Amino acid sequence: MSTQHTESERTAGESEERIDSAWTNYEFEGDAKISATDVNVHYGEEHALKNIDLDIPEKSVTALIGPSGCGKSTFLRCLNRMNDRIKSARVDGSVELDGEEIYQDGVNLVELRKRVGMVFQQPNPFPKSIRDNVSYGPRKHGDIDTGLLSRLLGRGDDETEDELVERALRQAALWDEVSDRLDDNALGLSGGQQQRLCIARCLAVDPEVILMDEPASALDPIATAKIEDLIEDLAEDYTVVVVTHSMQQAARISDQTAVFLTGGELVEYGDTDQIFENPESQRVEDYITGKFG
Repeated sequence: MSTQHTESERTAGESEERIDSAWTNYEFEGDAKISATDVNVHYGEEHALKNIDLDIPEKSVTALIGPSGCGKSTFLRCLNRMNDRIKSARVDGSVELDGEEIYQDGVNLVELRKRVGMVFQQPNPFPKSIRDNVSYGPRKHGDIDTGLLSRLLGRGDDETEDELVERALRQAALWDEVSDRLDDNALGLSGGQQQRLCIARCLAVDPEVILMDEPASALDPIATAKIEDLIEDLAEDYTVVVVTHSMQQAARISDQTAVFLTGGELVEYGDTDQIFENPESQRVEDYITGKFG
């Protein structure tokens, strides 16, 4: 159904426009890895996301862009129920992972967040060794067995842990830089290395989906380029959803782009090239060309 902004809901410089549902009807081959239907999010009285319908294809990079406060990070947190941690948040609608509703009663949130991992804007390594940062998740989930019985029976998992740590660090393009100092404190790494370590920590539990909330916004250009290269590599094996404040970054790394605008609305969603070169929405074109936002 078409909607229209009031003057108070629009960003300064943003024109009036009725939204056409066809602008967000993105068709792709295969089944959706994640399917969001009629998702609404309230923070108390604030209606932060309105009637979001969005299907995300697997093993690809989906970028979520839009001006500050438009709801893109709120939507990202809907995909692994991180909004559950916000007391004032209420989420309505449906989000399915491989056709299974994640908001139904009885969903194991620990297992869900293992399948749908998250990397945050600011690197947040634990004040532990590089090795312990990577192995923390698998230990917590029981993928590495360190119990006394296993050791007595000769089934200790030191070798398994070493292999897992190396695999995750290689996938995060960090192994060559830290392989000779795995027992050093992770807080001694540079900002870019810390962020790749956080990505390795996410990969260590073997997720299916990786959510990234502005993963390079706190990094210098060289570190940002490494993260962007890494994201493109990860999409060969994982479904990646990235919130970014940089339209240039979205254009470089994503396969499809969803544009959220004022009022928590998804205005347009499609192939990244089409969104940036020939958007359907005048407001999206105005946003991309810098007329507002």
